Amino acid sequence: MLGRSYGKLDRMRSAYSVETVRTAERQLMARLPEGALMQRAAAGLAAACADLLGRVYGSRVVLLVGSGDNGGDALYAGARLARRGAGVTAVLLAPERAHAGGLAALRRAGGRAVSAGGAEGAGGGAAGVEELIERADLVVDGIVGIGGKGGLRPDAVPLAAAAERSRAAVVAVDLPSGVDAGTGEVRGVAVRADLTVTFGAHKPGLLIDPAREYAGSVRLVDIGLELPVEPELEALQHADVARLLPVPRAESDKYRRGVVGIAAGSARYPGAAVLAVAGALRGGAGAVRYVGPAGDAVITRFPETLVSDQGPKHAGRVQAWVVGPGAGDDAATVGEVLAADVPVLVDADGLRLAEAGVVRARRAPTLMTPHAGEAAALLGVDRAEVEGGRLAAVRELAGRYGATVLLKGSTTLIADSGGGAVRVNPTGTAWLATAGSGDVLSGLAGSLLAAGLSTVDAGSVGAYVHGLAGRLAADGAPVGAHDVAEAVPEAWRNVLAE
Repeated sequence: MLGRSYGKLDRMRSAYSVETVRTAERQLMARLPEGALMQRAAAGLAAACADLLGRVYGSRVVLLVGSGDNGGDALYAGARLARRGAGVTAVLLAPERAHAGGLAALRRAGGRAVSAGGAEGAGGGAAGVEELIERADLVVDGIVGIGGKGGLRPDAVPLAAAAERSRAAVVAVDLPSGVDAGTGEVRGVAVRADLTVTFGAHKPGLLIDPAREYAGSVRLVDIGLELPVEPELEALQHADVARLLPVPRAESDKYRRGVVGIAAGSARYPGAAVLAVAGALRGGAGAVRYVGPAGDAVITRFPETLVSDQGPKHAGRVQAWVVGPGAGDDAATVGEVLAADVPVLVDADGLRLAEAGVVRARRAPTLMTPHAGEAAALLGVDRAEVEGGRLAAVRELAGRYGATVLLKGSTTLIADSGGGAVRVNPTGTAWLATAGSGDVLSGLAGSLLAAGLSTVDAGSVGAYVHGLAGRLAADGAPVGAHDVAEAVPEAWRNVLAE
């Protein structure tokens, strides 16, 4: 039995746009008694806060309350905690516009409310409010709702800073205030939460960096929303990946399982070829053909590889190609592979050498796997623009090149040129930010292409297994790309075991 398990046997996690969620909320509210939907949300929020506190009685809870429904959710949840013996104080950023029903409920339960400009019994003035927050056991962020844009307003910034300085656990209502719910962008100061309690559906910003980093752990509370089948984002879980992993049958041979060609490496970068082949050998295809100048290094490390020095056209039959890792300036090989009538994965130097018009003109599927710097070069923008707006960048690239694009990084996204839901990869570890890790991913995903998966599924499953292998290999310590490749079989078994 496996000693470690990552992920759950669960349905695919989906995220919906802000407008879709709002529409579903309006439709549900029209069928429910007034205030019932907010009470559902508040009950879930209070339960999550109680779980985090452990002992509610005697705990000090501070609510940061804005003028919207998130503030109302926080007030009603605070009332529930106050009835269980917590000392609850609501800090109102706009006292005249605070949710009246929630404020009345909090006061009836024994809680109190103060203006953000000063707190009774806490020294007075803004400094007193900050002291109140710093002494809390739990801070609930109900400042801004899902429509917030551009970071926190100036009057809320000191409150967020005090929450970050404190030892309190910070719980965000629906999403951290100051992040963009629809894109994951953070354009200004935002609340950093330990836990985000979101209602009805995940929002894209909870799954995409940089906003995801601010959300902490995410807990979804079902409030009964009826949502469309097609989400904005979707994240595969163990069960989804298990259904997609290629499994040989009794009649399978190495050719029926698929043959992947690897055109990679150069005299300067032979290791890229070795790592790409390492990923490919563990990716489900029946055989790996290698073409390029690093044949000696490849065959020494992996004698099962079919090595050729005659170029892609003379390598023999393949069901998919991987081109680009460590290729240097070998534009001829990149062009030859792109002319093949089979699925092609383009990575690293191949992205720099591939002509946009050639990629768009391909009839067979294409999967491009840039990191943020390569994506920025392809789009003609600064790297910071890609990292700050990953969802927009991956969609733009997919549309511009007519290809499936896997944008690597702290949040790996996979977008298809035909539109539809963007896949977001939930596995991985910061230890994967190491030289050669992307080469392993290219070989792994290319092997899945050869085994018959679509570009979207090959990219999604490859990223999932690769991220899981990174976690298993690292286990909290530095890891090399070759360690990640060697952990792929354990990750594969981990997925299938659940």
